[in-house]
Amino acid sequence: MSAGIMMVVLVAVAALLTLSAAAAIARTIKGPSLLDRVLAVDVLLSVVSAALIVDMAVHRHQNNLILVVVICLVGFIGSVTVARFVIDRRPHEH
Repeated sequence: MSAGIMMVVLVAVAALLTLSAAAAIARTIKGPSLLDRVLAVDVLLSVVSAALIVDMAVHRHQNNLILVVVICLVGFIGSVTVARFVIDRRPHEH
């Protein structure tokens, strides 16, 4: 792949990741519910992971691989924890 095409793709990916991060931050601030905020933070963690993966692909290294795995695990465990917390707080039907 030529350097010009690679640069165009890199700029496009960076723009999409930036827009996604901005939308996730806006949803985190705006809410309105706890689940909306948790989902937005999970999306933001995914965007950060994607940005680190793009960096690894462009620079041809694997230095951030453990960080990506940890970010994904934190996002997953956090989402599951909040979901279980929300389920426990709902009134039970008998």
